[in-house]
Amino acid sequence: MIEIKSYRDLTVWQKSQKIVQQETIVAIASAVVPSQGSIGVVRLSGQTALEIAKRIFHPQGKKQWESHRILYGYIKHPDHNTIIDEALLLPMFSPRSYTREDVIEFHCHGGIMPVQQVLELCLEQGARLANSGEFTLRAFLNGRIDLTQAESIAEIVGAKSVEASTVALASLRGKLAQPIKNIRHTLLDILAEVEARIDFEDDLPPLDEDQVKQNLQASLEQIKQILATKDQGELLRSGIKVAIVGQPNVGKSSLLNAWSRCDRAIVTDLPGTTRDVVESQLVVKGIPIQVLDTAGIRNTEDTVEKIGVERSLQAVNQADLILFTIDASQGWTEKETEIYEKIKGLNIILVINKTDLGNPDTINYPSEIKQIVNTAASKNEGIEALESAIINTIEKGKTTARNLDIAINQRQAAALTRAKLALTQVEETIKNQLPLDFWTIDLRTAIQALGEITGEEVTESVLDRIFSRFCIGK
Repeated sequence: MIEIKSYRDLTVWQKSQKIVQQETIVAIASAVVPSQGSIGVVRLSGQTALEIAKRIFHPQGKKQWESHRILYGYIKHPDHNTIIDEALLLPMFSPRSYTREDVIEFHCHGGIMPVQQVLELCLEQGARLANSGEFTLRAFLNGRIDLTQAESIAEIVGAKSVEASTVALASLRGKLAQPIKNIRHTLLDILAEVEARIDFEDDLPPLDEDQVKQNLQASLEQIKQILATKDQGELLRSGIKVAIVGQPNVGKSSLLNAWSRCDRAIVTDLPGTTRDVVESQLVVKGIPIQVLDTAGIRNTEDTVEKIGVERSLQAVNQADLILFTIDASQGWTEKETEIYEKIKGLNIILVINKTDLGNPDTINYPSEIKQIVNTAASKNEGIEALESAIINTIEKGKTTARNLDIAINQRQAAALTRAKLALTQVEETIKNQLPLDFWTIDLRTAIQALGEITGEEVTESVLDRIFSRFCIGK
């Protein structure tokens, strides 16, 4: 029996996907709401999962334990036959399971105690708690999924928009892995041809350099196309941070409430009502946006408000986009100039709010501000125009995140960049008519980098970094 105490204990033999079934692991596979909840799932995976399940689960009637057939019954303590919970049991026998091991799921009543008792009972019977992402790690090690698919599972779980979920699902179905594997196989063929000429030069016809160049160029172009999705993927996964900034009582909180369609911030006619940064998570045309409603920026002797102003300035420095909000009824005053001097040079959209109380056309704002949106937040007017301006600003600075098939993450982009540089060097080597031995050096570098993306070549540290970000039970 192979014991995994940490991912660093994995052997090269295991990573080559020739592993044996490992000790049985157990984890809560679904979120449990404290004191209440409809259902909780406890999942077992491993060589003794079925044996443990048969010791503690007693089905009603005389139904057979068949793979993918749900059983109804009771979970009982095997020592004193005490009923722990009424539950459903779903067995999924190897290899037709998530991990390609025997997997057992107990579908218990939700809440803290039923699930915790079932979990503890499984531990008493010989299972151990799963590490973060260990179920998916086993699926990878057992050859059920490649590394891009494993990462896409985490991205599906953490998706903040429908578009992000759709792209992650496409990767799970192999849309990213397949072109990477195709490129790698092409490079392996080239490497085999080159090495054959090195070892058996007298027995083989001359290498077709023109064909090699064509294949290298085609591979390089494919890599560049996939690399171009990095910014798109980052935008879908992380989104942008937007700070609403302005002096007190210009309607910043009203703007946040109108935009988020809920009363996230307290709104009064008193200046300085917002004392801290209020956050709201929104999705605009598929892009996650973290909105920060900041305290009004002004000189104040109020200790609490002063702290709020300091935090507002910190939020400004951390934001990707500033919504500089002013009052249409007051116009552009010296106070706006003071604030503008602090944020000048940043990515700014000027929001002229309270247009129901004043004429925005009469306001004399700095000419360098190009993006202007008129709103009347108290009447929910101008929100669509504001969203359009934000999307327009995003698309000017980054590639649009719509209509994507694939979108790579930072790890994948780093590996692809290494592969691109290596292939560029191979082309330079051929151009300079260097010996074939020099070709193989950079070809191997490119092949290894591509293999790291799919998991065909991967180190323990990479696995540790990827799967430690997963939740327990996944």
